[in-house]
Amino acid sequence: MYYNVFVGIDISKDSFSVCALDSKQKVFFESSFSMDQNGFKALIEKLKPFKKDSVLIGKESTGCYHINLFALLSKKGFHCVVLNPLLVSNFAKLDLRKTKTDRTDAKNIASLLSLIHKKLPKESFISQEFKELARERERIVKQIAKLKNDIEKLCVVLFPELERRVNIYSAGILRLLENFPSARLINKASVDEIRQVLASKKAGRTVAISPQEIKKLAKNSIAQFFPARELILSRKIKELSFLNQTLDSINKLLKEICEKASKSQDINILTSIKGLGTISAMHFLAEIRDISRFSSHKKLIAYCGLDPSVCQSGKFMGKSKISKRGNSHLRRIIYLMTVSVVRFNPFFKCYFNKRRKEGLPYRKAILATAHKLLRTIFAMLSNMQHFSPSYYYHYTREVNL
Repeated sequence: MYYNVFVGIDISKDSFSVCALDSKQKVFFESSFSMDQNGFKALIEKLKPFKKDSVLIGKESTGCYHINLFALLSKKGFHCVVLNPLLVSNFAKLDLRKTKTDRTDAKNIASLLSLIHKKLPKESFISQEFKELARERERIVKQIAKLKNDIEKLCVVLFPELERRVNIYSAGILRLLENFPSARLINKASVDEIRQVLASKKAGRTVAISPQEIKKLAKNSIAQFFPARELILSRKIKELSFLNQTLDSINKLLKEICEKASKSQDINILTSIKGLGTISAMHFLAEIRDISRFSSHKKLIAYCGLDPSVCQSGKFMGKSKISKRGNSHLRRIIYLMTVSVVRFNPFFKCYFNKRRKEGLPYRKAILATAHKLLRTIFAMLSNMQHFSPSYYYHYTREVNL
């Protein structure tokens, strides 16, 4: 694609600044617009004189305010990209004048686009939507974990004997506690009422405790009278049920987007590594988008922020640490994936144990294994091949030499 109009946009909550340059850094126009329908229409009018295929529009990845604007521009047929904030920040530092305004930021983005547009990966709004959805799933998982912790603390007070006896997060027990959120209320209920609440509406595991035993535990419970906490527990269980349903819906939508984006084959390749599940694979693909964006495994490792940073000056040699300058979401996913393959995959477990025997502490051995996992994944996705320990042993050994 040949571009000769480069449009930089700096967006805030209520307005956005735009600068359009040609390939020789000549300004076509500089304007500010309101973040509403009138502002969007005014920008489209400004862009009308240019051929859509010749225009490249970009902004740095900060916040969510650009989503609606970029969605509209994409629908109108314009090519849009989102730039790494670190890339934009480093480019802005080349100017000796320390001037920072929305207008100068927009111009810096446009200038950067004109210089590096040939090296930019092709972006698509669908992949951005996929990334946002994956991150929303991550936020919901954290909410569920916190909610479960709160529920457990309330159960310790309201019915400690039941909390010690069964898994309180099973569907039947959660229904029971939603309807009778304390030993006091369960003691007032009849055996038939308890049995009816425990009865599962779907096929699956039955509750590993009888209604009679629950009644007996409630009768001898040390729990006292806490009506406010009973109300809070019932509400939190309802909230947990809602979040679990939302999580199921997001998982379903993630899979649909994966299939539409032809990612299902990539998921099958990743899950051929024992220890990697579908959810982890989807999160990984959501963040990297396309393996062809990386010309080598080293660039993939750097994108994760797992590449080593060296602090050295003259004879002084500081400690080497990972840079942490890449994608923090991806770095977290890689850490979880590595811990999982170390537990369940003999190939990576053997490598991890080898590094431990060489004297590496646990976290550094995990980091070394994460590097090996990323080299393996890069080779698999680049060659569209499923996991084979013997093949990747030779491949990862070669790239280490």
